Amino acid sequence: MRFVIVTGMSGSGKITALKILEDSGYYCADNLPIELIGTFADLVYSQTSEVNRVAIGVDIRSGQNLGKINKVLEQMKNKGQEYEILFLDCSKEMLIKRFKETRRAHPMGENKSVAHGIKVEQERLAFLREQADYIIDTSNLLVRDLRVELEKIFVQSKGYKNLFISVLSFGFKHGIPTDCDLVFDVRFLPNPYYEPELKHKTGLDREVQEFVLNADVTQVFLEKLIDMVRFLIPNYIAEGKNQLVIGIGCTGGHHRSVTVAGELYAALDVEDAQYGIKISHRDINR
Repeated sequence: MRFVIVTGMSGSGKITALKILEDSGYYCADNLPIELIGTFADLVYSQTSEVNRVAIGVDIRSGQNLGKINKVLEQMKNKGQEYEILFLDCSKEMLIKRFKETRRAHPMGENKSVAHGIKVEQERLAFLREQADYIIDTSNLLVRDLRVELEKIFVQSKGYKNLFISVLSFGFKHGIPTDCDLVFDVRFLPNPYYEPELKHKTGLDREVQEFVLNADVTQVFLEKLIDMVRFLIPNYIAEGKNQLVIGIGCTGGHHRSVTVAGELYAALDVEDAQYGIKISHRDINR
């Protein structure tokens, strides 16, 4: 039996997570009254129940009753009913953007700003975040990325990788991504833009990659970059960081940054990595 409690910030993707789990064979129920969770657990853990994978959504919509969930969880534990807590988190900036895009009011808004609602919600959910078995930051995750992570944990039962790394190429002339934790400027590398046969290609093309990578300065930089990031990762994991965005920038985001980002991603995307990783190229089509 797997009994998963899905919780987290409003706008972080809890409903999407429940739909993904439902597609994966979980029986899902959202926003059950806190008082009924114990009864529901008794039913699914009974010998007559055919349900062996369950996910329930619990969040700020429970209001003042939310604090009662600790007593319910303690009772479940005393009965030998195991459970796991999945907490979906997200940066304040991204949450504000999502609420503005959907034109929805924050459930804790109380006729105040979305930022105020987020702050209040963070405070009220802090105790659940501390108890969580899994924390996934969805700030930079697409739905397909979230699906991959959830299937690894709750379907394939692979070891959970608490740190998720995003390698992002970009062009400085379009602005530095606001969510980057680390930014590396590769505008000092040889520029394919000034080669007529390469100008309209990108760092995804072999010819551009060879032009950039054949330079000695590129090889020295890559060696130092990869070594530093490999050093940082276990320290970030030990510190409890769950989201790391590494920005690689050149002038336009077409050639050098794409090439270097690809090389960094390839070096970090290893089979036994203690983290999840993805790559994206923000400005490659601009």
